[in-house]
Amino acid sequence: MTDAIYTPDGPAFRATPFAAGPWHPGLQHGGAPSALVAHAAEQVPTLAPMRIARVTVELLRPVPVDAIHAETEVLREGKKIQLVQVRLLHDGIEVVRAIVLRVRVADLPLPGGAAMPAVDSSPDDVAPDDTFRGPTPGVPNFGANFEIRRIRGGFGQLGPGQAWFRQHRATILDAPTSPVMRAMAVADFSNGIAPVLPFADWTFLNADLTVSLARPPEGEWIFTDAETWAGEDGQGLAMTRLADRRGYFARAVQSLLLERR
Repeated sequence: MTDAIYTPDGPAFRATPFAAGPWHPGLQHGGAPSALVAHAAEQVPTLAPMRIARVTVELLRPVPVDAIHAETEVLREGKKIQLVQVRLLHDGIEVVRAIVLRVRVADLPLPGGAAMPAVDSSPDDVAPDDTFRGPTPGVPNFGANFEIRRIRGGFGQLGPGQAWFRQHRATILDAPTSPVMRAMAVADFSNGIAPVLPFADWTFLNADLTVSLARPPEGEWIFTDAETWAGEDGQGLAMTRLADRRGYFARAVQSLLLERR
């Protein structure tokens, strides 16, 4: 098996078992196509130096562990902002649609420096935790792409979750994984690391993912501080703050669909 989440296959990206999620071995974890969306958007030329400020991913259909085609379209072109639509297709059927906002970058020192909160945790203070990768540890899946250092939460522990993630497997074979790609991959773990319902009795998959970034992450480790709200109408909300060793850099939100098994 290729040691990457996707392998290039002509114009497509063929998913490997390392793209699979916890709900079904033949369906991708939301973090895999979300990272692929960021990659596709970052390949689009800009009129000025820009970075991704927001990614909104709509998971229109289950994404199979199979060949996926990416299509991009610039919806708004400018020197200060660019809006890119990314569509992921399987066998010609759209399975994911995303809108990516890119904004210009400039050297703009602020009085007193950057105003972003520090994080009061470090991966150096937490032991690795193999049990945190999902309900089927040891099986090739998306969680196996990460070294995970859990503070609290996870599939077997209800309530808010906190953990450090370090992605050690390439997203795309022989291609670099950008900081935003890594952030998108980790952001989609929010509902899994902060469940309010037991996995044995419930599914709580997300229909979307929105990540807003004050800056890209730095270094290998990404910290997620997540919580879930669940209503009594079959819907819920998972939210997380993302940080690196330097401090917090992004917020992410997922709309959840709750169902009994």
